Amino acid sequence: MRLTVERLGHLGDGIAAGPVYVPMTLPGEVVECDIAGGRATDLRIVTPSPERVTPPCRHYRACGGCALMHGSDRFVAGWKAGIVSRALAAQGLEAPIGTMHVSPPGSRRRAVLHGRRTRKGAVVGLHGRASGTLVAIPDCRVLHPALIACLPALAAMTEAGGSRKGEIALAASATTGGVAIAATGGKPLDQSLFSTLAALAERHDLAALWWNGEAVALRREPAQVFGAARVVPPPGAFLQATAEGEAALVAAVRRGIGAAPRVVDLFAGAGTFSLPLAETAEVHAVEGLAESLAALDRGWRGASGLRRVTTEMRDLFARPLLAEELNRHDAAVIDPPRAGAEAQCRQIAASALPVVVAVSCNPVSFARDARILADGGFRLERIEIVDQFRWSPHVELVARLAR
Repeated sequence: MRLTVERLGHLGDGIAAGPVYVPMTLPGEVVECDIAGGRATDLRIVTPSPERVTPPCRHYRACGGCALMHGSDRFVAGWKAGIVSRALAAQGLEAPIGTMHVSPPGSRRRAVLHGRRTRKGAVVGLHGRASGTLVAIPDCRVLHPALIACLPALAAMTEAGGSRKGEIALAASATTGGVAIAATGGKPLDQSLFSTLAALAERHDLAALWWNGEAVALRREPAQVFGAARVVPPPGAFLQATAEGEAALVAAVRRGIGAAPRVVDLFAGAGTFSLPLAETAEVHAVEGLAESLAALDRGWRGASGLRRVTTEMRDLFARPLLAEELNRHDAAVIDPPRAGAEAQCRQIAASALPVVVAVSCNPVSFARDARILADGGFRLERIEIVDQFRWSPHVELVARLAR
């Protein structure tokens, strides 16, 4: 079959009439292929797009970690901005979109890799595109060098504590003390395995290692720096993907909040925004995970020069802060999971809050929530896009809404 790619889908695959999904293509390209189950196979590019580039990673065709390495940086930036604009338009909204902040190659400081034992040892990496096959990625162009360097340690752990029937999930994070690993899905931790894993942590100079939730090695403090505070998040806790992306998000949030003296931080996590904002404002941090909130509080208490930070553990999906509670503050920061925060935004819309800065990793749920706020009297003033998941279809944004 000869097909013309019309557009990209939300996962980055090209889509031709039918629809037929054509992976690793760009709009306007003409391809020849076979078709199986609505997907193109045995693909040959007949007419390439002028935006096509040579993927810079040798693992790209086999690995499913990236989807857009074959597109120019200009094309990817425009496509991601278009995702945001279309999501807004679907809700009858528009806003100026500022310069996109793109994290550089080799900056991904956290990742969940997978390990499986083999006859000859172990394989650690990512799953192939639309496949359960595990692909080793020793020359990955996305991961931080510290995570690349610990791949042999992850393979040794998998060989020691994995099985050939299942996979181990290996959450790796680069911290101020070195790489910290939280492994789940491995064999039960008996004394022999504990000793083996502890020795591996020592040999590979890991900062910390947890196995199925149990601490095996805590050699150095696996801390992150949030503003003037050092925070030790719980094992496997959420962390912004790159330091550069986090810096861009924090800077955009600061610009959005301005000089507000009292800020409420909703879905505060371990303090990514709360603690930098506390340099100039009193902050009330609200989060549903007790361990993350405790880490935030310890970070604040151990820092100097910060204004008061109070914390509240609360499931904001089941019990959003009510309008009268929000009215105690001069501005709000909200950074919900991908599902968004519909119930909380309804309370914000009913409140007297003058400013909201929204951080989102899902333009569709953001646009839905922004519509709720707009109906409550807010105006969407501006949006900044932060692309810290380089070469992937993920889009993050920071928006300022004011009455």
